[in-house]
Amino acid sequence: MTVLRCAADGPLLTTADDANDLIGEAWGAGATAVVLPVERLDERFFRLSTGFAGAFIGKFVNYRLVLVVVGDIAAHLERSEALRAFVAEANRGRQFWFAADAAEAETRLAQV
Repeated sequence: MTVLRCAADGPLLTTADDANDLIGEAWGAGATAVVLPVERLDERFFRLSTGFAGAFIGKFVNYRLVLVVVGDIAAHLERSEALRAFVAEANRGRQFWFAADAAEAETRLAQV
């Protein structure tokens, strides 16, 4: 599996259309998976009521690209029971999940 690993210091992703840019970059690199540091995601991603996370992730699902969000989201999880349930459900899947660190992401990617 070829993986596009995004830098943490890249531009903040604030719209679902920003997913299109990452998808295009992944395709250009021949990647079938994208590892995205949590620092790159706008705060709205973690407030599920905004719909941002669903729209953003949906684009990856539609194009059959694996998306892994990597980093510490504990503060977000503390504030939202809905987000905790969403993360638990996502982490049971094979196309999108959250990983605490790069090592966990690599382990999961090796299983896909």
